[in-house]
Amino acid sequence: MKTELRHAVHPDDSKRYCTDELRKSFLIQSLFIKDEIKIVYSMYDRLIVGGAMPMTKELKLEAVDEMKARDFLERREIGIINVGGNAEIKAGDTLYNLGYKEALYLGKGTTNVVFKSANKGEPAKLYFNSAPAHHTYPSIKITKGDGETVVLGSLESSNHRALNKLLVNSVLQTCQLQMGMTELKPGSVWNTMPVHTHNRRMEAYFYFEVPEKQGICHFMGEPDETRHIWMKNEEAVLSPPWSIHSAAGTSNYTFIWGMAGENLDYSDMDVRHPDTLK
Repeated sequence: MKTELRHAVHPDDSKRYCTDELRKSFLIQSLFIKDEIKIVYSMYDRLIVGGAMPMTKELKLEAVDEMKARDFLERREIGIINVGGNAEIKAGDTLYNLGYKEALYLGKGTTNVVFKSANKGEPAKLYFNSAPAHHTYPSIKITKGDGETVVLGSLESSNHRALNKLLVNSVLQTCQLQMGMTELKPGSVWNTMPVHTHNRRMEAYFYFEVPEKQGICHFMGEPDETRHIWMKNEEAVLSPPWSIHSAAGTSNYTFIWGMAGENLDYSDMDVRHPDTLK
């Protein structure tokens, strides 16, 4: 397993960062490596962002040194969303089949988690977020049909989108992890607009279905002093509690959002309208 450690950044420090420093602190690249599991251990609410792409062999999810644990989920929960070919995930004695854009929640204490592609010619790409957990909740597979879908925005404002709540507390029980997926309609490019912050939790975004030679301009920073990071297909970005998290693409796209923190209330946010941003 390939592991990176990311430290938390004070908002006053981030104001002085150049492009390379911003990217080094917040951008996550190369999540899907052949027959590898990659994780980024973040000091923001101890969220782990990771990716796995099994091709010629099975991949076992194991604890890394930073966790000081016997098993990856000894003191954690995990949410997994498949953005590739069909996957087979073994968790304990249970086998889950995960198709494209389907999600799986595994509760604290789950052991022997193994990732496998159903067809090595069409490898699974398993994007996951993991957060510390204090209680064991049942593991469960969630499809878009099982979750909650809300249509937001409009084509006139370039942000017509379907927000799919998958692993959230209104759908299933979790300790603190919340995950979902937002799909932008053709002709729309803006996500999470109006922007917001939420000091009670951090967030991570993973962008995919970005067409070839197109890009995403992710906006971050405090509302009164914003910054941006240009991103490519299948890249992720960390968003501190003090930072906005929004983007505009050169095409429509899809992104997965994941949150961890002390508050599971999805509507808990401090909104800032576009005409107030700097």
